[in-house]
Amino acid sequence: MIKLRRILAASDFSECSDHALRYACEFAETFGAELHIVNVTEPPAAAYSEFGIGYVGVDKLNEDFQRGAEAKLNTVPSPEWQDKLKIVRRAILGSAFVELIQYAKKEGIDLIVMGTHGRGAIAHMLMGSTAEKVVRKAPCPVLTVRPEGHEFVMP
Repeated sequence: MIKLRRILAASDFSECSDHALRYACEFAETFGAELHIVNVTEPPAAAYSEFGIGYVGVDKLNEDFQRGAEAKLNTVPSPEWQDKLKIVRRAILGSAFVELIQYAKKEGIDLIVMGTHGRGAIAHMLMGSTAEKVVRKAPCPVLTVRPEGHEFVMP
């Protein structure tokens, strides 16, 4: 039997990640797993001196990003899940796929659940896909959920 003790739900607070979070909550409840909800915020490149601009208040900017993400994390998942699940929330600054993979390794995550935006081929070539990079490098299985995907419904 598969044992899921720790599930990571990646959240960027979009509709896609909210949809994936519902899957993660269901899995966490079914398996009695601890749910780790992780948000990774990438600060704007212009804030760093190596890009030639050298924003003086980079520490303040990072603190603002951190506080904002932590405040939003405290609002998810929806109230019906708050009492049912053991939830760990983390707001991290950095590159999304790198931080998610490192977090999964460090915390012994058994399953990563994340939304995928399903962008077109050109957008994918230009921006890449965080979900695709996580799938390739993750130390555990990754469930990607499209917003218009199949819904699990109890009969």
